[in-house]
Amino acid sequence: MNAKAKNKNELHNTLVYIKQHWQLYVFFLGPALVLTILFRYVPMGGILIAFQKYNPFKGILGSEWVGFKYFQQFLSSPDFMQYLINTLKLSVYGLLWGFPMPIILALLLNRISSSKIKQKIQLVLYMPNFISVIVLCGMVRILLSVTGPLNMMLGKSINFLTIPEAFRPIYIISGIWQGAGWASIMYTAALSNASKELKEAAQIDGANIWQQIKAVEWPAIKDMVVIQFILQAGNIMSIGFEKAYALQSDMNLASSEIIATYVYKKGLLNGDYSYSTAVGLFNTIINVILLIAVNKVVEKLNDGQGL
Repeated sequence: MNAKAKNKNELHNTLVYIKQHWQLYVFFLGPALVLTILFRYVPMGGILIAFQKYNPFKGILGSEWVGFKYFQQFLSSPDFMQYLINTLKLSVYGLLWGFPMPIILALLLNRISSSKIKQKIQLVLYMPNFISVIVLCGMVRILLSVTGPLNMMLGKSINFLTIPEAFRPIYIISGIWQGAGWASIMYTAALSNASKELKEAAQIDGANIWQQIKAVEWPAIKDMVVIQFILQAGNIMSIGFEKAYALQSDMNLASSEIIATYVYKKGLLNGDYSYSTAVGLFNTIINVILLIAVNKVVEKLNDGQGL
């Protein structure tokens, strides 16, 4: 039996099994499917607001249709390029500096032979992930305040959060500290599948640490790294506004005002729902384009393997 016929037979058997036990699938998958449709897909109808002069009293169906007016308004805005560049810089720098850190941590943890020491180190690395974004921003503000610990160590009185050039390093470093340990879990789990016999053979042959990583450990996490890179690169425009907004001040707006905070201010604070929805939809479309483009590039560089 050739591979094509075998796959066809397996598919037929699977369909027969599903038909015989459809009640189980409805019972277990039904609630999740309903909730996903209700809270993920139904709200997508709200994007129509981006093409309307939305009036809350008239509703979506009764509001005036204006087409791409608000998209043109945003693209022709004198601040458009500043918000776009700020968003891209924060995302790209965060990806370049933040993406490798969990991988490095996982490789370092994998070299610890003592399970007790390893567990203690992992506990310390994972703990920051459970700190909320607002609490983290409060800690950063205290640390970097004029009378904070950092200024006391330096013997200076600098308010770092008022310096536009300091905003991106603060945002990225604090993000790495909070999330790198937790993100390393998947790579640590993938490294557990690396062949111990092959690693021992490499050590006997005199391979150094770099050669061991390249020959034994890297192949075990390569697919995971590719998938995570595609997903993170595809979400390069999706910066959570909470952290940027919480670390924002009137003095650092030149580098801290990104599309997400702009949408929040326009939509919720100013009540310009149509314009803010159009800006948010523009952001989402750019994300989708980037996701497809990055996936195609990775496929070409990774022997046709992508998402």
